[in-house]
Amino acid sequence: MISKIAIQGIQGCFHEEAARIFYGKDVEILPCANFEDEFEQVNNGRADGLIMAIENTVAGALLPNYALLHKYGKAIKGEVFLPIRQNLLVMPGVKMEELKEVHSHYMAIAQCREFFKDYPHIRLVEASDTASAAREVAERGDRSVGAIASVLAAEMFGLDVLAPSIETHKQNFTRFLIMDDRLSVPSYEINKASLCFTLPHQQGSLSHILSIFSFYELNLTKIQSLPIVGKEWQYFFYVDLKFNDFDRYRKAVDAVRPLVADIEVLGEYKSFG
Repeated sequence: MISKIAIQGIQGCFHEEAARIFYGKDVEILPCANFEDEFEQVNNGRADGLIMAIENTVAGALLPNYALLHKYGKAIKGEVFLPIRQNLLVMPGVKMEELKEVHSHYMAIAQCREFFKDYPHIRLVEASDTASAAREVAERGDRSVGAIASVLAAEMFGLDVLAPSIETHKQNFTRFLIMDDRLSVPSYEINKASLCFTLPHQQGSLSHILSIFSFYELNLTKIQSLPIVGKEWQYFFYVDLKFNDFDRYRKAVDAVRPLVADIEVLGEYKSFG
């Protein structure tokens, strides 16, 4: 059965690449204007699930997206680690000396500034996202304008890859989360969980929780705090845990429940990372 998956951005963006890695070719993409719109499309039945970037090895965590996880309560059913390869795309046959401008998302531009130091005649212009920049180059047909985007965008909009992989940091990965209520992950395959909890405002409360995770041999791969609006100096803590024994993980969660103000399991899933 073909899945209809909501993504942020237009077709040809990195979100679509990640969706196709997870679901394969049998997936229909529903472009959305922003991340919150993805959740709304799932809630109103227009999409079966969604894929959302949550962190990048260069830029760090996408903090507003953690808040969306808590707000909408959609269970995480999987994750994808996508290597981000930024490419200089141009109209067919265009040479570097013909370019006057290159358009892309501000983050993609930041990741590629080192490359463009060798081409001071090219002006870098911010766009809403990478794939939209590529589509605009194709639609305008202006040989003096290029875009920074994915190889998928080049294929989709009929552009040439003038220079591949121009990002400064080659170990650049984005982690995407899959939320799709139709998916069921057997407990024997689960090796990762994402939790959210709050703590009493007491000295050592967080270290106590972390020591319990350590005792049960859980590997803490991520911890992120966000302030609770309206409550001074109180925070939501988002943690990712990896483990080899699902039963020990569940015992660890039971052990910390009495020590936290509340705890929410955001997802239990299989990680390939």
